[in-house]
Amino acid sequence: MTRTNPIAISIEVCIVQKLTLWYIVAESPAAECGAWSQILKTILLVLVFVAIAAVAAGAAALTMRGGEPPADAIPASKPSRERSEDASMNSRATVKKVDGALRKISRAAYDVTPLARARVDELARKLKPEEAEVILSKGTERAFCGNLVDNHKDGVYVCRLCGLPLFASDAKFDSGTGWPSFFQPFDKDHVAYVNDSSHGMVRTEILCARCEAHLGHVFEDGPRPTGLRFCLNSVSLEFVEKGTALPESSRPIETQVAYFAGGCFWGVEDRFQQTPGVIDAVSGYMGGRVENPSYKQVCYENTGHAETVKITFDPVVITYKELLAKFFRYHDPTQFNRQGPDYGEQYRSAVFASSAEQEEETRKFIEEQQSSNPKFKARKIVTQVVGADRAGKFFPAEDYHQDYHAKHGGHCAMPEDE
Repeated sequence: MTRTNPIAISIEVCIVQKLTLWYIVAESPAAECGAWSQILKTILLVLVFVAIAAVAAGAAALTMRGGEPPADAIPASKPSRERSEDASMNSRATVKKVDGALRKISRAAYDVTPLARARVDELARKLKPEEAEVILSKGTERAFCGNLVDNHKDGVYVCRLCGLPLFASDAKFDSGTGWPSFFQPFDKDHVAYVNDSSHGMVRTEILCARCEAHLGHVFEDGPRPTGLRFCLNSVSLEFVEKGTALPESSRPIETQVAYFAGGCFWGVEDRFQQTPGVIDAVSGYMGGRVENPSYKQVCYENTGHAETVKITFDPVVITYKELLAKFFRYHDPTQFNRQGPDYGEQYRSAVFASSAEQEEETRKFIEEQQSSNPKFKARKIVTQVVGADRAGKFFPAEDYHQDYHAKHGGHCAMPEDE
């Protein structure tokens, strides 16, 4: 969905008119004959066609509307990466629970599986008539009448129907339109988009991704960094002030965190992003001596850090031991201070345990692998195991390292998963 300035189109039309006029003059009997005149006419004719094509493309872009804002314009806002400004995070895939049911988890660790119609109808019984008119019948409250337009408190705005967090106060701005406005959602997977051609207009409607409650519309005239304006109805939202406990329906699922270093973090992150049960994987640095290091420092200044991937996972879907098994298949734990063609301490194999239980389970797992796995019969596992008390802080890597393979394609040379 590309925006084009109407003024620019007007200028292009003017250029077409001028070029056409010049061509007519060049064609007139009064025009000077000869080779130079023919060359001039040819050049003018080519320029006319080029200008006409530009006007047509601009007009098409001006009128084209899509059912979803540009994918690279909607950041996954809440899984905060200290340095990340990336706006094109991948949607989380649907994963399978141990009981066989399917559910979808956002990167912010919320269950965004669409609710059954019976559950939506049950939730709708609590709505007041004016709320139901907007939320269920896609109505619009009057401008400047909503109770959240001038709300400047810190907190989170949740769906009035199902409680899913939709927008945060740090993304709210005064648009002057009379409706609460935000430049990005709490998490991109918490909002759904639908083409809306009602009232003689073509717009993009926004819905709660979990219960399909009508929220408002999104427009491309917002502030940076997204350039978007999510225009909301106050009655579609409830505000939970910072410091106040979230209701149960607005809480994330219980997750755990693991830290694995296995060579270049691009490939390790990519593999885990595709692992069912993994909610998020972030590339970064861990196990070193320098605060908040840069990639250049890690590579050339002997900081002691290892390229590490922080993995947030759902223990209902995948256990820590299962993650360990994946990790030992995704890299070669017998290579010391290297992984394939990459040499150096930053490419070492390491597990930074986030708890004493993880440390104990990791050491036991390595012992089992060393003694019983034929793959390691003649090769010693050199994976470093560092306990939570000594692991130090995890520092997210620069933005261009995040989701590298998803953005650019390709893959690091890594062992195939079995």
